[in-house]
Amino acid sequence: MRYLLDANVFIQAKNLHYGFDFCPAFWDWLVYANSQGRVFSIEKVKDELVAGNDELSEWAEKRGETFFLPPDQSVVTAFGRVSEWVMNQNYEPAAISLFLQSADYYLIASALAWNFAVVTHEVPAQTRRKVKIPNACIGLKIRHLTPYEMLRRERARFVLERRNGK
Repeated sequence: MRYLLDANVFIQAKNLHYGFDFCPAFWDWLVYANSQGRVFSIEKVKDELVAGNDELSEWAEKRGETFFLPPDQSVVTAFGRVSEWVMNQNYEPAAISLFLQSADYYLIASALAWNFAVVTHEVPAQTRRKVKIPNACIGLKIRHLTPYEMLRRERARFVLERRNGK
């Protein structure tokens, strides 16, 4: 399975569970899984990360188009299906407008076009005020999962190195 990661996966990893200072293995695993053709994100997510002007933005800047994929013609074609779905879901006009200008729109269209699973911390919600990634995935029949589900599915292991026989 191939995965597209939402911005919140990177941001929450940095801020909470996988800080660069104490869990570099997570970041190394992302780079490794990308080199194996399994883990990616999109250009628009990179733009969001780089805007943070912090350690995460530096990490994202070092990843090229092989990690943060640019849209291609198949994504442009998928925009139509995604926007049609959103317009038919009874969302408030402001929610639709915000979604169609967001990286989430590109993420969903890219996953649809390329047959990737979407990885996000968002959970489905019955609201008219915001288009949630999992709701769009369900509606468009795109697989979605949490970062922890992805890590377990991929059997990622972050093991402490042994030091001095301990």
